[in-house]
Amino acid sequence: MQRLLQGDVGSGKTVIAALAMLAAAGSGRQAALMAPTEILAEQHARKLAAWLEPLGVPLAWLTGGLGRAARAAMIESVASGRVLLAVGTHALIEEAVDFPRLGLVIVDEQHRFGVRQRLALRDKGGAAAQLPHQLAMSATPIPRTLAMSYGADLDVSVLDELPPGRTPVLTKLVSAARRDQVIARVREACAAGAQAYWVCPLIEESEALQLKTAVESHERLRAELPGLAVGLVHGRMAAADKAQVMADFATGRIHLLVATTVIEVGVDVPNASLMVIEHAERFGLAQLHQLRGRVGRGWRESVCILLYQHPLSDAARARLRVIFEHADGFEIARQDLRLRGPGEFLGARQSGAPLLRFADLERDIDLLEAARDVAPEMLREHPQRAAAHIDRWLGGRAALAQA
Repeated sequence: MQRLLQGDVGSGKTVIAALAMLAAAGSGRQAALMAPTEILAEQHARKLAAWLEPLGVPLAWLTGGLGRAARAAMIESVASGRVLLAVGTHALIEEAVDFPRLGLVIVDEQHRFGVRQRLALRDKGGAAAQLPHQLAMSATPIPRTLAMSYGADLDVSVLDELPPGRTPVLTKLVSAARRDQVIARVREACAAGAQAYWVCPLIEESEALQLKTAVESHERLRAELPGLAVGLVHGRMAAADKAQVMADFATGRIHLLVATTVIEVGVDVPNASLMVIEHAERFGLAQLHQLRGRVGRGWRESVCILLYQHPLSDAARARLRVIFEHADGFEIARQDLRLRGPGEFLGARQSGAPLLRFADLERDIDLLEAARDVAPEMLREHPQRAAAHIDRWLGGRAALAQA
C-alpha cells in the first residue's frame, strides 16, 4: 500500500491509523506513526494507548524531549521486537532506532515532512523481505503529493464529511492598519466566555527570529489586554512547560494563547472560537488551512482573521484569495498546485515547476489515465521493456517517487 488519506481536521484519520496499526500488530509486524510536533505525537500516543493497550498491544513513544534512560528503554523495546507499535516525532528516523519487523509506516500531516524524511522512515524496514506499507495522512496534501496522485504513484482515500459538531469558520481579511479593531474583537470574544489564538508570523525560516517575535507579541498583547490571561507556547519550550500551557488553555485558565506554528496541528479546544494570524501573507496555504482548523470545534460561531501587511506581492495576494474563498482541503491543494507547481516527481523539491516539457497535469489528465492503465500490463507482459523504460526515465531515482 502507498496511500494518501485526506480528510479535514477531526474527521477520523486517527481512527483509521489505529485500525491499520492494529492489523499490522495482528500479523506480527511493527507499525510506526510519525507526527511533526511533540504536542501532536503525545496526543496520538495517549489516544492510541487508550484504545490499543487494553487489547494487549503495548505502545512505545519516542520524541527528542525524552530523558536519556527513557529514550534508551523505548529504543531497546522496539529493536527487540517486544513492542510492535511506536509513535513519535522525527526521533523515529534517527540512526539509533531500529525496527526489525516493520510492516507499516504512517506519516501524519505529511506536508510537514521533507521527502527524504518520509523515505528515511520507510527505509527503517529495509532489512525486511518487503518494504513496509505506507499511509500518509493530511488535511491539506502538498502540491507534489497531489500531483503524484494524478500520476497514480499514490492511491487516494477521502473522508469528505464535516465531522459532527463542527461549525463553519468565517474567514476575514483585515489590513494590519486595523489591528486595534482586531484587539477589540479579541477582548469582546474573551469577555463573552470564548477563547482565542494569536499566531505569530514566520520570519524567513529562522526559528530564533520567530521565537523573538512570539515573545515580543506576547508582552505587547499582555499590555494591550489587561485583565485577560495571555499565555505563550513555542517550539523551544520544555515539553513539560508546553504541556502545562496547553492544559491551562484547554481548561479555560488562559483566555488568549500566543503561539508560533507549533499549534498548527494536534490542538483541540472546542471553546476557542477566534483565530488571529498575524502577517498571514507569509504563510503557505497548507499552514493557513491547518491553523484555521483549530477553531470551529464547538458550538460558538468561529472566525479566522488573516492580518496582512501592505504591500502584498502577487503571489501573497493569490494565496490569501484562495484561503478566503475555499474551505475544502483538496480544493486548496489544487489551487496550491496551480500557484506553485508540483515540484520534482523524481527529486526532493516539494513545489515549483515540474520537469515536464509539453504536458500539463490538469489539461492532459486523459493521457495520465491512459498511462496508468497501460503500466500494469507493460510490467506484466513486457517486463524487460518496462525495466528499460524505468531506467531511461528514472536513472536510479525511483525511490524518490515513492515518498
